[in-house]
Amino acid sequence: MLVEARKQCVSHFSLALLGTFSPEPPTLMSPSLLLPFIIHQRLPCGFLHDLVTFCTADESLVSIFRPLLYSLSSMMSSLSLDTDDFKYPLMALNELCDIKVENTRPISNLITSLPNFLPSALTSAQGMELQKISFLGPFFSLSVFAEDGVKVVEKFFNNPQMSSDNARLAAKTLQTSLDFARSELFKLMHVLLVNGESRDAALNYISAVIARNVKRSQLQTDERVVSGDGFMVNFLSVLQQLSIKVKLEKVDPLYPNHPKSRVAVSLDDTRLKCTSQELTTWLNGPGKQSEWPDPKFPTECYFLTLHCHHLAILPIVRKYQRRLRALHDLQRMIKEMASTEAQWGTLPVAARNRELLKRWKSQLKRLQKAKMCAEAGLLEEWQLRKCLQFYSTTAQMLLRILDPDGRGPVLPLPDDIPMLWAALPDYYIEDIADLLLFIIHYQPGVLSDQSMQDLVTLIIVSVCSAHYISNPYLLAKLVEVMFVLNPAVQRHTERINAMLLQHRLSIEHLVPALMKFYTDIETTGASSEFYDKFTIRYHLSIIFKTLWEMPLHQARVIQEANLGKQFVKFVNMLMNDMTFLLDESMDTLKSIRELQDLMANKTEWNKQSKEQQQNKQRQLSQEERQCRSYLTLASETVDMFHYLTERIQEPFLTVELADRLAAMLNFNLQQLCGPKCNNLKVQNSEKYGWQPKKLLSQLIGIYLHLDASSKFPQAIANDERSYRKELFEDAIGRLNRAHIMTDREIEHFSNLAGKVHKIALEKEQAEVDYGDIPSEFRDPLMDTLMMDPVLLPPSGNIMDRSIIMRHLLNSQTDPFNRQPLTESQLIPDDALRERIQHWIHSTKQDK
Repeated sequence: MLVEARKQCVSHFSLALLGTFSPEPPTLMSPSLLLPFIIHQRLPCGFLHDLVTFCTADESLVSIFRPLLYSLSSMMSSLSLDTDDFKYPLMALNELCDIKVENTRPISNLITSLPNFLPSALTSAQGMELQKISFLGPFFSLSVFAEDGVKVVEKFFNNPQMSSDNARLAAKTLQTSLDFARSELFKLMHVLLVNGESRDAALNYISAVIARNVKRSQLQTDERVVSGDGFMVNFLSVLQQLSIKVKLEKVDPLYPNHPKSRVAVSLDDTRLKCTSQELTTWLNGPGKQSEWPDPKFPTECYFLTLHCHHLAILPIVRKYQRRLRALHDLQRMIKEMASTEAQWGTLPVAARNRELLKRWKSQLKRLQKAKMCAEAGLLEEWQLRKCLQFYSTTAQMLLRILDPDGRGPVLPLPDDIPMLWAALPDYYIEDIADLLLFIIHYQPGVLSDQSMQDLVTLIIVSVCSAHYISNPYLLAKLVEVMFVLNPAVQRHTERINAMLLQHRLSIEHLVPALMKFYTDIETTGASSEFYDKFTIRYHLSIIFKTLWEMPLHQARVIQEANLGKQFVKFVNMLMNDMTFLLDESMDTLKSIRELQDLMANKTEWNKQSKEQQQNKQRQLSQEERQCRSYLTLASETVDMFHYLTERIQEPFLTVELADRLAAMLNFNLQQLCGPKCNNLKVQNSEKYGWQPKKLLSQLIGIYLHLDASSKFPQAIANDERSYRKELFEDAIGRLNRAHIMTDREIEHFSNLAGKVHKIALEKEQAEVDYGDIPSEFRDPLMDTLMMDPVLLPPSGNIMDRSIIMRHLLNSQTDPFNRQPLTESQLIPDDALRERIQHWIHSTKQDK
């Protein structure tokens, strides 16, 4: 009796929902009469299940439940995180989807059959369309980001000056709501995927979200054409939960290039180590198509999650960093404008400047609110930890390609690069580096030993296998990760830095790899390569300083120095940088001194017009910024020179380096101790990091370290541009007056000066004795007497070995015709060398 009564209730209820008892039957788009009952949970237990079962058998499921689904989606589109009302349509939808009739879920099937479940793109704004028009779009659109809606901003972050404690409390409240929403969204997508009839449609929807938002990865993105940040992060959270149980051994790394791949990898995307032509040849190789197995769900789920990271979290990271820079610039502009009001307040531009100030301050408030919203959505530790854990599995996958046996990678890697590695998009590794840089800077507490082990191994293997990666800037970014992990930069990463530097692969391979990269980064092919290399080498110098303090790594540096050529190339680049950076530092200091003197001279300063004074002040600010930058880079380079020469001397004094090195030291000693050294005295020198006493002490220290070799005094004396006996005497006087070195060190330097002076006198006498050197004995470039003549095969010219070797360090070309030339191609001209030696001997005898 009760069962029959229940059936009758369900039957009559369905008739009412169909409009049987209404004068006008409802349409498919009419508001559902069932909506308030399910939202407010007014239906008896089990009634909804019975209704779905009845409608499935009665074939009225579409007529009754499609209006309800549309009503839930419409209701959700008007809701936000400013209230808890968003929970009800989400829970209602999950309750409906979870209803199972026999072996299927009718509502899940109905959802994926809706015309707007995956609508076709109508405009170029495909990503935004999918979010706004698709059935699931409103459910995934809950967001804390200011660009996605104003309700959250107005309720939680309306005061841009709110305290950090209140901002954290607001963020915590919002995160709790988001956690609930994402948990419900995961349940929803999980049901759609485990239900056989809806699985393929659900995967197609996930794939469409990825494919229609590829423009989010661009540096300059029109946000009107892509899905919002909140939508994408919610989607990412769901995919992360779906991929947690995916086992890596079931993931096929070939999938990104699979003909049936659901992830959008273009042939134009930069690959780790192959061109688009090489990729096409590989993909279309003999019998290749027959080798493609049908992709399995674990593989598809994993790579969809990987690509969602690329399109969701990384663009938000970049946007957050751009916003911080914009905030900093705006605050600086407001400060500069307000501080100079006394100068422009009575000028015709006063009204315009005041309007600008008002506009900038309003813009600053909006940016500060947007920043707090972004921090609530981006800096949540649990979310970043999940990203890091996922990328840890990505590192495992990449390492497996290089180490198929799973015994742990062995370096050096084979010269034959696996196409499976070479064909992968390089942003798989770049995204890891970008996320690590962000986390280390803003949330270092997220790093843990467990999540970092495989990531650290991947970084080491990649940096120590530069021939496996085409893009030098990707390697530079991995080096930057090593740099920011350094405790001298980020004090919270000491444990992870130790894990990196004490890794079994680091001990043997890191030092030579970093030295080679220091040399190779000289040319990158980019228009900005000249200035890029200084930033990259600064990062390397900080890493080297830490490595030098570790006995095993220091021993590896010394071992590398004893091996020869690679270390000589490294020293050559080190010397080039030291020369340029010290020159630029000195020049900017002189400019700063001139500007400071002008401003201090009130008579001359007051003769300047207001506009000229502003220009001079801007010039001074620019020179100061430039000076700080150059001195920061220069001080690390000099420091490296100082500690390396303390233990290593011979490679610095090879035939191709010794004279240049001595000339460079002499020139900078002249800058610090010569007659024009007062031009380097500036006000507030510590503001720029200008420490002349420290620099002088380090330069003198380098002289003393290199004096361990008998070649060095001769090299100093060979310098005809800067070396003077008086220069060394001035330097000794300053050392005594400044008390910046010990008496023993000053005595050592004085003895060196004496040896150099003696050699210089002998050299002068030799030049007098030689008189006119025969032209065939002169080097054609430097016009000096050749001591070791060699033939250059490309041009057929004869040069002195020391001079051509110096040239080859910077350019592997014949200087006469720019044809390729290496050291191994040089042919000694023994006959000419014997004639030169005979001429020298006979000339001396004649004298």
